[in-house]
Amino acid sequence: MANTYRIYLTDDDRFLLDMYALKFKAGGHDVSIFQNGSTLLNELRTKPVPDALLVDIVMPELDGFDVLEAIKNENLAVTTKKIVLSNQGADSDIEKAKQLGAVGYIIKASAIPSEVYTETIAIIEKNA
Repeated sequence: MANTYRIYLTDDDRFLLDMYALKFKAGGHDVSIFQNGSTLLNELRTKPVPDALLVDIVMPELDGFDVLEAIKNENLAVTTKKIVLSNQGADSDIEKAKQLGAVGYIIKASAIPSEVYTETIAIIEKNA
């Protein structure tokens, strides 16, 4: 039996959120979805930390970089694997995400949901 992980998905695109959530749930994982960074941060401040957090960069109010920066500054979700899932793929974006604690960076446009799933699980288990 494979391990069950707690996965947090954050994206302002509800369709994509539901699509990714379905993939992780089908794999037997516990999934929570958030449509903005503020809701995610509130959850991280009060609930047990997830095994992995996937966050989009381009979101209204708090973007993904703001979210990663807040997590780092507040020392939240220290053991959580932070993964950026975005269409922003410039080297400078990837470098900034790493500096803010991201251990993975997946470009949405070039990864189908099953690849996002496989990559996320690999990142969790690689450093477990």
